[in-house]
Amino acid sequence: MFAAGLEGVESFSGGSNRTITFQPGGSVTIPCHYNEKYTLQKKYWYSDINVSLKYTNTTEENLTVIDHPDQSLFTVTMRNLQTNQAGKHHCAVETKENPHTYDCYLQVKADSYVFVMNSSVSGHEGGNVSVQCFYSSGYQNNTKRWCRYKDQRCFTEKTDTSQNPSVQISDDGESSFTVLMTELRLSDSGWYFCSAGIHIFPVQLTLTKAESERKQE
Repeated sequence: MFAAGLEGVESFSGGSNRTITFQPGGSVTIPCHYNEKYTLQKKYWYSDINVSLKYTNTTEENLTVIDHPDQSLFTVTMRNLQTNQAGKHHCAVETKENPHTYDCYLQVKADSYVFVMNSSVSGHEGGNVSVQCFYSSGYQNNTKRWCRYKDQRCFTEKTDTSQNPSVQISDDGESSFTVLMTELRLSDSGWYFCSAGIHIFPVQLTLTKAESERKQE
């Protein structure tokens, strides 16, 4: 679905300025992708606020860092987030040269946010899924996007879907936009994010084989 060079599909330009926003007391799971050649290397998570490294396969009261080498990514789950945790955070992979890092900025505000009610969505091959992305009033005029983390390919409400109508975005102009994905393929599984401007929120899409195929097995 998100093939490189697909007409009408843009790349997300937020770069290292991407910001994940949520309200105090909220939680978020952040996917950190890495090249498959680094499967055996150490991965860790840290922030500019607290530079102590949190390696993968770490579980604390409000933090879990898990490596998923079969997917070439590790996930960082932060719970009960507070305003003093706002700031720049880093996913990193230890290499012989300089560490490979992926940066994101966490913003914790009660009146400024982009979020989803359920950050884990499931469906089946050939079916449809719908995701509702909420935003505060300050983002009403920002471009709304639905992007895939791995390759940063995005759809917007204005995307020309004549070549591929399987992703549609509708914005109510007030507080949310809805993403409808149809004719799903197993390869569409993975991490995505809702975006308004440079503000994002991660969503995991998990797909299973069509019912008819499961019965044949």
